[in-house]
Amino acid sequence: MAVILNIETSGKTCSVALTAEGMILRHYENFEGRNHATLLSDYIKLCLDHLQDHEMKLDAVAVSLGPGSYTGLRIGLSEAKGLAYSLDIPLIGLSTLEIMAVGAMFQEDADPDALLAPMIDARRMEVYTAVYDFALNQIVKPTPLILEPDSYERFLADGRVVFFGDGSDKARDLFGQNPNARFISDVVPLATDMTALADRAFSRRDFLDIAYSVPEYLKDFQAIKPNKLF
Repeated sequence: MAVILNIETSGKTCSVALTAEGMILRHYENFEGRNHATLLSDYIKLCLDHLQDHEMKLDAVAVSLGPGSYTGLRIGLSEAKGLAYSLDIPLIGLSTLEIMAVGAMFQEDADPDALLAPMIDARRMEVYTAVYDFALNQIVKPTPLILEPDSYERFLADGRVVFFGDGSDKARDLFGQNPNARFISDVVPLATDMTALADRAFSRRDFLDIAYSVPEYLKDFQAIKPNKLF
């Protein structure tokens, strides 16, 4: 498999992971706040130094495209673009919500029959969310959603739904008493959870246009009244 540098800066955590053949060679993470501009370049350099020390070649750069923090996404994509361009290697873009879904799948008591509903906090009762099954098939595409008590009623009626991410506390307040709703704390998007997604994209040659790629802010949505998933 390819040697890939993975960059995740969509939220408060700044993380970088160097991977090869599905294995994590190096990874660096900071959970103390939005220090991306200060830390990211140093993390990348440490990974590149590892490659040089072991006479390895970088095959691609993968970056989390969002949704998430405007500033964090711009910083991450800018660094990824610059590196991909300077080394003349492909650029891979991944959904932040899908990266979070991978993180939730590796919980010890993960239920393979459940649906995965990552949530990134937005304003008031709004979240950025999507729904995936355990094969990472997209049941609901990434979207802004204003939560209501019946927002996931159909999915919860059909089976278990796992909610996670920094927006999931809003969901817990609305339908946390439903026996089919499960909530996982402390799931944040991390570069180490990008490995399988980046390898899959590389094998499919699913690459971004370095010049024209932009973050997936999902901010064209204007909330006038609550919307539903179905």
